[in-house]
Amino acid sequence: MTVIANPVRDALAAGKLSLGVGVRGLRTGEIARMMKSAGFDWLFIDLEHGPSSVETAFTISVAALDAGIVPIVRVPEGEMVLAARCLDGGALGVFVSHVETAEDAQAAVRALRFPPLGHRSAGGSYPQLGFRGGSAKEALPAIDAATMIMATLETAKAVENADAIAAVPGVDVLTMGLNDLSVDMGIPGQLGHDKIAAAVDRVAKAAWAAGKFAGFGGVYQPDLIKKYVGLGMRMVLCGNDVGLLMTAAAERANFVRSCAP
Repeated sequence: MTVIANPVRDALAAGKLSLGVGVRGLRTGEIARMMKSAGFDWLFIDLEHGPSSVETAFTISVAALDAGIVPIVRVPEGEMVLAARCLDGGALGVFVSHVETAEDAQAAVRALRFPPLGHRSAGGSYPQLGFRGGSAKEALPAIDAATMIMATLETAKAVENADAIAAVPGVDVLTMGLNDLSVDMGIPGQLGHDKIAAAVDRVAKAAWAAGKFAGFGGVYQPDLIKKYVGLGMRMVLCGNDVGLLMTAAAERANFVRSCAP
């Protein structure tokens, strides 16, 4: 029996945190080993915001598989063909943007899962299997079992439909884009607002009640991260390469300037 490891799924199933970092500005394979060494569990390869191409996603995904960090892509809203190509190129998951209804989630499952749940086309020589050939009878179920679909809830309507979205077979995680949610709710940037906290609580409960997992991105203040993890969020996007680099660079520059007599 062919089995493909996905440490993110294993950690979430054990009730542990799984930490991700966004890849938006850096576009070579070194980012995979660097972020693995830094202690992250998965890469958020962002094809919605940023200059990366599908070719870049392939390159980073293969490097991530070799480095032992899970490659996951985010694609623009509705671009399921692009998402399926990224899965063919080595990704072990997709963040599906702007899921508002169960029907949106079902459309993603149809596009990104092999039969019987979906109708994803079978390729061959998958990076997840070391580019080996072999029987589709074994390869496709193994790839499907390792692949994670994250339905991203980013609006008040999506939060209202969280129970129905969580119930869709083939969806693994309800994740929240809290910046976009705050804008949709008319409280832009107020990520600690009671409305945001209530939405996080509702989505987390919907996910766990359906036997799924919950996660979020867009919040980097330590107190809020701790609060939302306490509400049941376990798959946490901790920042992105550009933001982390800028923060560290600014801190170092300011420190060295402060050393001047």
